[in-house]
Amino acid sequence: MYRRLIILSVIILMALCGLIWLGYRSIQIRAQGLEGARLGEFAAVAEQIRQNVKRKLDEFVQTEQNRPYTDYLYYYVPENVVSSQQQMPILRSPLAGRLEHGLAYGNFQIGPDGNIITPNDFIEQDESDSSELYAEAISNRKNVKENLLPVLDRAVPVSFRTDINNTGIKISEQARKTEDEITIKTGQQSKAIKGRSMALTIESLKTQSQLTQVKAQRRSVFERNISSNVATPSQQAPPPGTNQPEAQITPQAEQLQRQNLQIQQSEAFQDNQQISQQENQVDTVEIRIEPFVSVVVPTEDDRQSVFGGQIFLLRHVQIEDKRFLQGFQLNEKKLIEEVAESADRFIRQGMSFELPQTENENTESDTIAYTAILDFGFGDLILNFKEIDPAWIGKQINHLRYWYFSIIAVVLLAVTLGLAGLWRSAREQIRLAQKKDDFISAVSHELRTPLTSIRMYSEMLEKNWVKSEDKFEEYYRNMRQESERLSRLIENVLDFSRIQRGQKKYTFKAGDINKCIADVVEMMKPYAAQNGFSIKTEPGQLGQTVFDSDAVAQIVINLLDNAIKYASNAKEKIIIVRSRRDKQFILIEIEDHGPGVPNRQRKKIFEQFYRFGAEATRETAGTGLGLALVKKFAQAHNGYVEILGAKPTGAIFKVALALKV
Repeated sequence: MYRRLIILSVIILMALCGLIWLGYRSIQIRAQGLEGARLGEFAAVAEQIRQNVKRKLDEFVQTEQNRPYTDYLYYYVPENVVSSQQQMPILRSPLAGRLEHGLAYGNFQIGPDGNIITPNDFIEQDESDSSELYAEAISNRKNVKENLLPVLDRAVPVSFRTDINNTGIKISEQARKTEDEITIKTGQQSKAIKGRSMALTIESLKTQSQLTQVKAQRRSVFERNISSNVATPSQQAPPPGTNQPEAQITPQAEQLQRQNLQIQQSEAFQDNQQISQQENQVDTVEIRIEPFVSVVVPTEDDRQSVFGGQIFLLRHVQIEDKRFLQGFQLNEKKLIEEVAESADRFIRQGMSFELPQTENENTESDTIAYTAILDFGFGDLILNFKEIDPAWIGKQINHLRYWYFSIIAVVLLAVTLGLAGLWRSAREQIRLAQKKDDFISAVSHELRTPLTSIRMYSEMLEKNWVKSEDKFEEYYRNMRQESERLSRLIENVLDFSRIQRGQKKYTFKAGDINKCIADVVEMMKPYAAQNGFSIKTEPGQLGQTVFDSDAVAQIVINLLDNAIKYASNAKEKIIIVRSRRDKQFILIEIEDHGPGVPNRQRKKIFEQFYRFGAEATRETAGTGLGLALVKKFAQAHNGYVEILGAKPTGAIFKVALALKV
């Protein structure tokens, strides 16, 4: 049995260890799952920002691509004029009056001869509202001439350049994935981004996503547009290194320029009228507008740009044999504001963001939870995401660990108690089985002894081997005593069986306990005398009380029998039976002068089947049921039983029965 218990315990402990390991592993997987889910949220936010920024860029590029080429001029003729009109109306460009138009800044047109035209060529310097715009327009023209033109004119003349993709400094496109380290390029510089990051491509400026536009326009309108925008040399920006800035042009010079321009326009108009009347020309011209491409132009103050230089968007316009480049500078500040606005819109609870290229180049990477790299084709913009509470995942996992280890502690405690209870129950079952075996052996011995005596005496009497009258009386007396002993044994076994099954019935009646005790003592005196004992009674004043006479008789019989058996070697073979009364109980005491009961045994001897020593070496007779029945009968009277020490030696068994009047 112990072997099976050991195997079962080992299996349970191994299963528990496996459960603990699986639980701990589950917590680790949960932590990874939370981190992955959070990274997924960051990636989702980054993708939403990318889509929103791409949508805005797509709308902007589409708007600019659909913009008529005449918007880049400072004068233009409306498309809906009647061709027969001798004097066509001339309107100001809708881009005039300011340089910023969404993400575009400083629109311009570059002619085949390198001549630069802008929608703000005739801003008056002396107008108070336009003085700042005048200075910005001059600065924009100078920037295009000094920085962009040299880049475009490196190899071949601008008028014959059709592939702008190969000009300037372009950011090479590459497939990027989430990885531990991504290298981004900003202009001519490279920077490594470590940690969890994703490069997101915004393809708004790819030529594949744009279509070449082919339109038709009346020849007269086209020729009028060309002639209306003929600029004098004084309108061009001064060459680099001149001592007099463009902002020093006087109002008189401006007025003279305007008059000369009007004269030139009138003459050009008359010439065109004559030519149109004399020659049989085609009524319309074809206008071919190519998609925008990006050009990065490094400058001396590249550090002020997050992309390592100025970003220009250019498109090629061809009208018959005339070629132009139209474009504008990308408004970097406005683009960053659009990215920040999209991030503010889509950022989720518990997140924050920063643009380190525009705010803080020395951002600590330990505080960054996720990095999105927006690849615009001409450069990268870093968008760092942060956790407002970086330790929230750790707190969640610690909370989960706390509950997990609490549950594991409870399970361990339950398993430990269960195993301990199992082992204890097994031990008790083994002990009980041993006691039952001892009980069967004891009962067999106890039954065999009186039956053997009775059989021997009866055979002697039957065969008339007894001749003396004294022997007759002795044999009959011994037979009666053995019969009483056998009856007591059987009665104890039956009472114990009834109590175990819950079928024991008690009859409580009012009576005199002293008389019940005296009757039992009188019955037990011959048995005691046979074993050399005398019984002395010391009855107290008890009066009438309610009790079960059979149970009280069994209590006294079993205690006297126990005293006779275990005090057989006492020097003073006197057993004293006392009875007295206190406020709550009737007390019955049986005192002997035997060896007494050790303290560690005083509770065990009232257990069923319990007896001193091993069954094979025990000298005293008995079944181990007598004192157990005494305890049961006392409890049936709402009382108790205890053992006290007698002087000089011996034991006092005190039985307390609840007082019922």
